[in-house]
Parts: sequence; C-alpha cells; structure tokens
Amino acid sequence: MKTISIIKHLPPSVLHLQVAAYCRVSTTQDAQSGSLRAQFDFYTQFITSRSDWVFFGIFADKASGRCNQKMHGFQDMMIACREHKIDLILVKTVSRFGRNTVEMLQTFQELRPLGIDVYFEIERLHLKDPNSILMLTVFASLAQNESESKSYSICWGIRHKFAEGTSKFLSRVCYGYRSSGNALVINPDDANIVKQIFTWRAEGDSLRTISFKLEQHGVKAPRGGATWSPETLRKLLANEKYTGNVILQKTYVADYFTGRQVQNQGQMPRYLVHDNNPAIVRDANVFTL
Repeated sequence: MKTISIIKHLPPSVLHLQVAAYCRVSTTQDAQSGSLRAQFDFYTQFITSRSDWVFFGIFADKASGRCNQKMHGFQDMMIACREHKIDLILVKTVSRFGRNTVEMLQTFQELRPLGIDVYFEIERLHLKDPNSILMLTVFASLAQNESESKSYSICWGIRHKFAEGTSKFLSRVCYGYRSSGNALVINPDDANIVKQIFTWRAEGDSLRTISFKLEQHGVKAPRGGATWSPETLRKLLANEKYTGNVILQKTYVADYFTGRQVQNQGQMPRYLVHDNNPAIVRDANVFTL
C-alpha cells in the first residue's frame, strides 16, 4: 500500500539580499538637490539597518524621467542588475522610476526573468508579485499622463510669454553684449569685433578666412578659445539680435519622450520682437546661412 509523507521544508541559512535604491529628482534646483540628499540618507540608513540585507549602493539621477536612456544612474543600475549584482531595488514611487509607460514596462519585463524585485514604497507594490503587474501598469500610465500634462502647461506658458514679449530669451546674452538687469547693453570692444566680422563677410571672405584673420589678430573666441570655428561664425552672422531684433521660437520640441528639438520651419508660430536691444549692425548685414 502506498504511503505519502510530508517532507518538511528546512529553513535555509539567513539569506542576505543585495539591496540598492534608486532616486530621481526632475531638476537641479537647490530644493530638489536637498530632496535627493534626504533620499540618499534615508535609504542608506534603512538598508544598512536590516541584518538580512547587504547594502549595494544608491543610484540617482537629476533629470526628467521621460527617457531612461538619458539617465546615467538608471543605466548604471540596470548594468549591475544584468550582472546579477542586485536582488532588490527600493524606489519611493512608480513615477520616480520613469514617466514613459512603454520603457517602464520593458524594464519590468527585463528585471522579472533576472529574479530581481523592485519595491515601490508609496504604492506598496512588489514587481515580483504577479498581482502587482496590472496596478504597476496603471500607475506607470498615470505617471506618464501627469508628466505630459505638466510639459504641455510649461510649453503653453513659454509660448504665452513669446506672444507677450516677456520671455527671458529676449535678454539672453550673446557675444557683443552684456547683461544690465533685464536688458542687453553693448560691450564696445566685443561689438567692434562683431562689426569687423560682418564687414569681412560682406567683402566676400570665407568663414575660414575670417577665422584665420581673427586668430592672427589675437582675438579670442566667445568661449575663450584661440580659434573661431566656422560654426561659431556662421551662427554669429545669422543672429538677428545684432540688428536689435529677436525672433522667438526658432526651434521646438518635436519628441516629448526624448526632448529632441528641431528647427521651426513653419510648424509652429514664430515671434519677431522689434527694437529689443541696441543694434550693432544694420538689418541688411545679417546673413541667412
């Protein structure tokens, strides 16, 4: 007659999990930096207080979570995961792990087969728990929607200031000017160089010839280098600000997730602000290159 007996599970020796934490703030402002330091301190103390955990480290980023490829701390963490150096990742909330639903789900799909758990503190969800996947997908979508809404509001605010002529870009300093409060004033020495560059170009000199002449005269480039690159000269010669006018929204963000900016060739409205600052050259001397 067959008999069945229960094989008692023998508890293994205390398992020491390699535990890391991931932190992210959206900007480099002081308040956000303070928040990042607080997260560092909290997770370091919390992980090291557990006798069954081994502190692996803290990974952090100061960046938007729209695209994980741009977050170096996140990428370093994923490399360590692929090398089986981490068993558990602690994160404050789903939105700190990323704001791109597709990328976040791809990350989950990569971590689960590796046996790596992620615990989201606020939501109280574990990646290893099969019942959590649906809720994590919902929270990831909500995080993306929130980010998109904020981005739209910011863009609307920027464009409104363009239309009102109150944008901070109007007082952005370029070579030949200096800032005086919220206004631009001419820097005489640099302005003379600007005039000379325009004169040489009007006389038919190539960008490389102009660069050579400036180097021969010992004129430092805007960033202090000994050589003026053709690209620097091209941008200077095409900058309408030297005529006293400013065109706003020359570029726009074409891809929300990557933040990639492209030239505005009529896809979005552009705004011409007349007499924004003192002119260094006449309108006719600005070259469209």
